[in-house]
Amino acid sequence: MEPQSFNYNDYAHTRKNILTGEFVLVSPHRAKRPWQGKVEDLIVNDRPEHDPKCYLCSGNQRAGGILTPEYKGTFVFNNDFAALESDTPKGEVNIDNLLIAKSESGICRVICFSDKHNLTIPDMDLDDIEKVVDLWQEQFKELSDKTEINNVLIFENKGEIMGCSNPHPHGQIWAQSEIPVEISKEVEHQEDYFNKNGVSLLSDYLKLELKENKRVIYENDNFVSLVPFWAIWPYETMIISKKQVKNILSFNQNEKRDLADCVKNLTEKYDKLFNISFPYSAGLHQAPTDGKDYKGWHFHLHFYPPLLRSATVKKFMVGYELLANPQRDITPEYSAEKLRVL
Repeated sequence: MEPQSFNYNDYAHTRKNILTGEFVLVSPHRAKRPWQGKVEDLIVNDRPEHDPKCYLCSGNQRAGGILTPEYKGTFVFNNDFAALESDTPKGEVNIDNLLIAKSESGICRVICFSDKHNLTIPDMDLDDIEKVVDLWQEQFKELSDKTEINNVLIFENKGEIMGCSNPHPHGQIWAQSEIPVEISKEVEHQEDYFNKNGVSLLSDYLKLELKENKRVIYENDNFVSLVPFWAIWPYETMIISKKQVKNILSFNQNEKRDLADCVKNLTEKYDKLFNISFPYSAGLHQAPTDGKDYKGWHFHLHFYPPLLRSATVKKFMVGYELLANPQRDITPEYSAEKLRVL
């Protein structure tokens, strides 16, 4: 029997996430199997422009009893039910190196992207998305300047399926005293690559992606959106800055507008993919703010959407994925092509 030639579009294989060092199992031949699993209900967007019951709408009372002021455009406030609090006392527990705990303090904020309750980012004008990017920059500056803050994560959960408790267009900021696990992993691999090669990991990766042009979705003067080679979620994407910078503070107004353009383009494609308001968790990955010089860090955004085959079929992390490592059926190349042509 003659040996078969390996083609990663046809046969099971693993792919390495160069940012974290972890692997994903890709099984493209399984994409043909019929689906008889759970089907999600379709969420119809028939929200009003202003909802008197929404605690994020202008002029309404929030769940904690505080009045949201009358505002136009963006609005930011400290989360009334924050996961991290600035006045948490310092302390730690260690019992026989088996029961280990350490206090964690921080600041959690909510960012309203618009005063209009019935919008999402892809529905917004580019000028208004640019104002959101401006606010991201202002908030990162304010929080990163605090000596007790060592990491600032700006993110958005969109859609009920992603645990979003309020449909009003908004995101969050969690600024904390410790560096989170995912950031720590990316620090390690980006710094190691830079120390060995004198260039950032994502600079070389982006150069290769643009050359191959198999997974690139959209490109403007300053940013590229793509499906990463190691993507776990079916339509997972990244936005990477062409210029290596550590955080959003390095972008001028033209670059911030290009970032807004890239975000709008990608989220519009998401909405067109299954003709729904597409759910996801997305966030800005920026260098920690603990004062160290992260020479290898390269600004990027991650988008993690849960939908698999249609608007009603969700990707689940179960079984092998919980007990071994993540797995996907459709290839990143297939996902990129589906998004690119929309």
